[in-house]
Amino acid sequence: MNRNSGIVIIAIAVIALFVLGAWFFTSLTPAYSGNPESITVAYSPFESTALLWVAEDRHFFEKNGLNLSLRKYDSGAASLDGVVNEEADMTVGVTEFPLVRKALQNVKVSAIGTVDKGDFTYLVARKDRGIVNVSDLKGKRIGTTIGTIAEFHLGRFLTLNGMTMRDITLVDVKTPDGWVNEVVNGNIDGISTSQPYADAARDRLGDNAVMWSVQGRQPLFALVVSTDVWIAGHPGTVRKFLNSLADAEEFINSHPAEARAIIQRRLNFSDTYMPSVWQQNQFSLTLEQSLVSAMEDEARWMIENNLTNATVVPDFGKSIYTDGLETVKPGSVNIIR
Repeated sequence: MNRNSGIVIIAIAVIALFVLGAWFFTSLTPAYSGNPESITVAYSPFESTALLWVAEDRHFFEKNGLNLSLRKYDSGAASLDGVVNEEADMTVGVTEFPLVRKALQNVKVSAIGTVDKGDFTYLVARKDRGIVNVSDLKGKRIGTTIGTIAEFHLGRFLTLNGMTMRDITLVDVKTPDGWVNEVVNGNIDGISTSQPYADAARDRLGDNAVMWSVQGRQPLFALVVSTDVWIAGHPGTVRKFLNSLADAEEFINSHPAEARAIIQRRLNFSDTYMPSVWQQNQFSLTLEQSLVSAMEDEARWMIENNLTNATVVPDFGKSIYTDGLETVKPGSVNIIR
């Protein structure tokens, strides 16, 4: 009796190991049997691109029949310009604000999906320039990258504190090195920028730094965006790409420690910063009505501040392509038509 029980236990263990091994092998091996389709994907080095790096590391793109070439840009706005200029087929991680700018310029680009909702834009300023309270920003030289979400959040932050962009001297700072060095070296009095660059500037300034969150709990939306022409000609490619990101989202939810290690390694984040990545981001593949509301709010702000020739907020539903995600991840789309 004991001998037979032992044989059964061994057999069950062998079967379990075989199933586990088969799952592990297939999770790393491409399932696509045809010739992979080559696409070029633009990105900027922010944590909002997390799903992209997990999908790349776990070979989900190959599994879904895609061969990616990656093209790096300093900002999401620059990556979207790259797509419009046909340097890349789509961009991952660009926020909604550059998409709003393109829509107001009647440039035909659309969001394919949201990959992150985050709260990580800050204003870092120098105390030795007389900046201790928010009101002290008046008349100061404040840097940001014009055309990015950091510009909008800076303007909104000023408005909520009784000022406008006309109360400061706005300085366009375009590069990651500049976001830190310009304020540290004293070329500007403060910088509105995203993490981890805000922390880097604060840490280098030390006791001379003052720092505020400028988002006011309004999350930014990190998007997958392409031109309407490219989307119309490649609906199957869109689905393959979204399938890969959906696989990455599932992996992040089921293997958070491994996913964190992938993101930290790919973006060269420090051990001290990584816990913040999980606290200030929601890595999920969706298309929500709140995205449209945010875009409308940002368009109104641009119109009110004379940053566009447009005078009417457009229908941003026309700047969102829902067919792909509705097929890939039913229930994740709640855009009102």
